Amino acid sequence: MELGTNFAAKLEPFLLISKSAKGAAAAKLIQDATSAQGVFVFAELLELPNIQELVNNEQHAPFFSLLQVFSYRTYKDYLANKDSLPQLNQAQITKLKHLSIVSLAATRRILPYSLLLQELQMPTIRDLEDLIIDAIYLDILRGKLDQKEQQLEIEYTMGRDLEPGKAEAVLAALKAWASTTASVLSALDNKLAQIASYSTAVAMDNEEHDRAYNAILKDVSKDSKKRGPLTASGNVMRGGVDLADAMDVDEEPRMKGRKGMAVDAMIKQQRKRNRF
Repeated sequence: MELGTNFAAKLEPFLLISKSAKGAAAAKLIQDATSAQGVFVFAELLELPNIQELVNNEQHAPFFSLLQVFSYRTYKDYLANKDSLPQLNQAQITKLKHLSIVSLAATRRILPYSLLLQELQMPTIRDLEDLIIDAIYLDILRGKLDQKEQQLEIEYTMGRDLEPGKAEAVLAALKAWASTTASVLSALDNKLAQIASYSTAVAMDNEEHDRAYNAILKDVSKDSKKRGPLTASGNVMRGGVDLADAMDVDEEPRMKGRKGMAVDAMIKQQRKRNRF
């Protein structure tokens, strides 16, 4: 289930009460909503006429500003303006710190502990990790605590309310993302086309190789049949006779005849010498 899908439902009771709440009652409603467990989105409450009217009341205007902080700002922003804002209770402090982690994660996926300690004014790393674990259990974010590297690795987070005037920047970022995505998809399509073309060429080469190989085997088989069967020594046989052995037998008397003639010539030459 997507993070934050039930957060709007948690705000619903406060929206119903706000229809009849004005002045001090509306200011009290803001305090209750920002303290309530499970309420992390406030845009609908912020836009209601009864809540908007608080801006014109000097006594209650700080509560409207506080609601703006919880809608789209951070704990660091609250600290910078705390003299003009209502004092927070512990539940509000914890909630605003959770929402601040979401805002920090919007610009970077890896959040070093050193950054979080400074932005959230946490006294120790143990306290910081406990805060993050609570945020994970509340479905505010998904991530991994890397104690070795001292950092929080964000997977994804809930979405916060959009600050007025920031819609154009978000739209531009989405357009840039869409353009980048289209370029990546186009590059992938081209790569897939190249792979398909290469695979086709390889298949054709393999098919041609197989045809040539089979043709050679066929020619060798025909040639073997014409020459006759082979003996165990690989020689050709005709009429049941090994041709190589037949040639050896025929050659032997010839060699013997030549040797005999040479011996007779040597004997005759020796007899001539003895006479002189």
